[in-house]
Amino acid sequence: MTRTQKQSGQEENRRESGAKASGRGAASAVQSVDRAVSVLEILARHGEAGVTEIADELDVHKSTAFRLLGVLENRGLVAQAKDRGKYYLGAGVLRLAGAAAVRLDVSQEGVPICRELADELGETVNIAVLDDDAAVNIMQARGTASVTAQNWLGRRTPLHATASGKVLLAHLPPTLREGLLARPLHRFTERTATVASMLRGELDAVVQQGYAITVEELEIGLAAAASPVRAHDGKVIASLSVSGPVYRLTEERLPELAKRTEAAAVELSRRMGYGF
Repeated sequence: MTRTQKQSGQEENRRESGAKASGRGAASAVQSVDRAVSVLEILARHGEAGVTEIADELDVHKSTAFRLLGVLENRGLVAQAKDRGKYYLGAGVLRLAGAAAVRLDVSQEGVPICRELADELGETVNIAVLDDDAAVNIMQARGTASVTAQNWLGRRTPLHATASGKVLLAHLPPTLREGLLARPLHRFTERTATVASMLRGELDAVVQQGYAITVEELEIGLAAAASPVRAHDGKVIASLSVSGPVYRLTEERLPELAKRTEAAAVELSRRMGYGF
């Protein structure tokens, strides 16, 4: 075998070893996540448990169980009772469960309201919630005129180019809103607002008037109106919108639809406990 062939073989062996190590690392990470979730399930089942009990149920060494508990405790997902040394589910779990519950509740409570509004207006009605830097539609009802309309359910849409997105963006805490406005604002059509200073003015108007209107800002031929949905504490947790083609949702008709959308959003907010 020549020197070149030896070097080539050694290089190939190194690549194979690296690939195997990478594979083992990924498998180990997945196993750790699986075990961490199992720890949460054990504590949910028993209420509280010690390191030894958890290690026995996981069939791992106590040091492994202790390490998993340490990571979960740092994230607030578990806590330790100082007098007994046992662990129980932490407040972080409640925070995550609460976020999921809000989405479920607003979607469920919104079903009859959205269906009634869709039937009344004949257009598509959506409920959207904030998902990082986008609005995601979690409930949809279609009116008689929107039989062939596209399905928005589960779709992430940009905050700056949609009526729902502008409602959610307008009611964010100032620091969060400014952080999102500092990012590049993608232009979808000629009417998309891409200058932060101009968008700030629009968002201030949304807060003042109680609704947002967009015309061909995301797609040519699409118009929409949206209003905020509030939780019991007044925090905006979702937006309720009506959308349809511009030949039906004309600029003359949109303010009227916006007011009707606002009324529906107020009713949904009442169902969520706001105003009591």
